[in-house]
Amino acid sequence: MTRTAPRPAGAIAQMSRALLAALMLLVAMLTGASAWAARDDGQWQVLSARYGTAQRNMDVTDRLRDLARRDDRVRVTNELFGNDPAYGQTKTLRIYARNRNGDNRTFEFREGSVIDGNDFTGWRGGDWGHGGGNGNWEGGGGHDDGAYAILGARYGIPEASIDVTGRLRELARRDAKVRVTNDLFRDDPAVGRTKTLRIYARERNGQVRTFDYREGAWIDGGQFTGWGRGDWGQGGWNGGWDGRPGSGNPGGYNPGGQGPSQGQRLNIVRATYGKGIRVLDVTERLRGNIRGGVLDVRVDNDLIGADPASGETKTLRVTFTVGRSGEQTREVREGDRIRLP
Repeated sequence: MTRTAPRPAGAIAQMSRALLAALMLLVAMLTGASAWAARDDGQWQVLSARYGTAQRNMDVTDRLRDLARRDDRVRVTNELFGNDPAYGQTKTLRIYARNRNGDNRTFEFREGSVIDGNDFTGWRGGDWGHGGGNGNWEGGGGHDDGAYAILGARYGIPEASIDVTGRLRELARRDAKVRVTNDLFRDDPAVGRTKTLRIYARERNGQVRTFDYREGAWIDGGQFTGWGRGDWGQGGWNGGWDGRPGSGNPGGYNPGGQGPSQGQRLNIVRATYGKGIRVLDVTERLRGNIRGGVLDVRVDNDLIGADPASGETKTLRVTFTVGRSGEQTREVREGDRIRLP
């Protein structure tokens, strides 16, 4: 019988040490992986995020939250956020955050850099950014106090535009990410032409200026006072496309019909739709449906975009003026047609 020679004691000790080292390495790797997986408890709670430059930027809180939930390695690019708010300029992602002591801090990531989400509490869970996304570039989240107060808004071209103040206010109240399209405003005032949304606003010093957004562009609501509350555009802006009453403003809103060419200008003073106490103010909606100085529409829930008294036959009540004439009132039942003047 052949016997195996016993291993020297030194060899056995060497094998034991190698096995122990391998086991320790495996434990360290598993422990490290577990610790890395558990790292989602940074000391900063994200309030909101904006992307762009100081002059032109947009809220990207929701988009960033979606990416974090997928645990992507987030590299800051225009493609990542689906828009370029400041074409030709190097942009920055600003994350506004607060720690457990209530201190605020701004994290900046230049275009092309990678975000380390482990600095932030609940990053992978997307459990953050609920404090409001209507902040401005300097103030971060939770603010809605931009430098400009909106007076009104029109959509179209200088020769053919419609008042969209009311519709824009509805979108802002829902904190929608507003992209300028015909579908958004439910009309195309200049078929085949590239249109512009023009917002008329007043600075704190009283100066009036316009903000133009070409068809397809995104609106940055953070620079406007009260954007998310829809607390604007109720001052009765009566300017035309270029700021003068009635100029280049066919079918538009021009209270009082001032100006030598406005003899037959139709102006909707106020309008309501509903029954009894269940009525809606639809003034802006009707103003937006004026074409060539004429309102000619069928009265129904689709026109209004809502049903204030379900199951009831409703009435549209319109108070209007034509040129410099006094106020007139007309009532039309649901299902009938109204034509003014």
